[in-house]
Amino acid sequence: MMRPKLAFAMLADRTRHVFDTQSLAQLERTVDIVRREPLEEFDSAEARAVLAQIDILVTGWGSPVVTADVVKAAPRLKLIAHAAGTVKFTLDPAVYAAGIRVTHAADANAVPVAEFTLASIIYANKRVFELRDHYRADPGRRSSYALMDQPIGNYHRTVGLVGASRIGRKVARFLEAFDFTVLLFDPFVAADDPIVRTTELVDLDTLMARSDVVSIHAPSLPSTRAMIGAQQLRLMKDGAAFINTARGALIDEAALIAELQTGRIHAVIDVTDPEIPAAGSPFYELPNVFLTPHVAGAVGTERLRLGQMAIEEVERFVAGKPMEFEVEPALLERLA
Repeated sequence: MMRPKLAFAMLADRTRHVFDTQSLAQLERTVDIVRREPLEEFDSAEARAVLAQIDILVTGWGSPVVTADVVKAAPRLKLIAHAAGTVKFTLDPAVYAAGIRVTHAADANAVPVAEFTLASIIYANKRVFELRDHYRADPGRRSSYALMDQPIGNYHRTVGLVGASRIGRKVARFLEAFDFTVLLFDPFVAADDPIVRTTELVDLDTLMARSDVVSIHAPSLPSTRAMIGAQQLRLMKDGAAFINTARGALIDEAALIAELQTGRIHAVIDVTDPEIPAAGSPFYELPNVFLTPHVAGAVGTERLRLGQMAIEEVERFVAGKPMEFEVEPALLERLA
């Protein structure tokens, strides 16, 4: 019996560590890898020769779009396994029209985002970044001790999660180990959803007003664009923290900057809109902003988890078993 043939499509310089020698050896126990070097384009004669042979295409960050023309060039293609998060911007509808099945590793990418969020919540409640700045400016610690006497810390604080996405749910599970009250806003969560056992469902304004930390975990959709605006930000408590590891487009950033400039709240911002803020953006300079370059998701060796999840999905597919993370067409529109 012929073994399925597989190739990769992603940018090599953006996907180091996704597949290492050990993971490739595991994959080769199930399939024949036509070419270990990933395709970075689908138009050359060499790329078309690879596409003509394969049954499985493993995509990743920087993959060229799988268009209708690419589908025609890959008549044997039965599975696209995305070794990264969203496939939303990688696939033409022709993929589903051709009966090609799709799976992704978004659940693997959610793990480091949830870990980053948990660390951010703990640091934000304890005002760690502000304490760092006080200590640098005042090694005698008088100002540090003054802040430590304020009602800061992680005991009996309230955390508000906006969105019961896969990341939001992982964060909620992490928070069960702490002495937090956890509020949740998500209009699609039913009263019998298991997440309600450990969170309190509230409307968005209530969450913004009651929370010591607000963390965003909603998908970026036309309906959620700028869902957090001036009205919601004004509701936040003095001294509260705002964390965004989701998408910059969910926030009215001009309103967020204006609120931050008052010094009333502070923020951990990992994502912005545009992806790189304009030169001179206050995000770079505000002392109450901890800005990171979209690093909450898988970086370095954390990327191995993405490759491992893709490999396991390939193994299940080849064995004729149900895949755990298949992306149905109806689901695609609601993904981040």
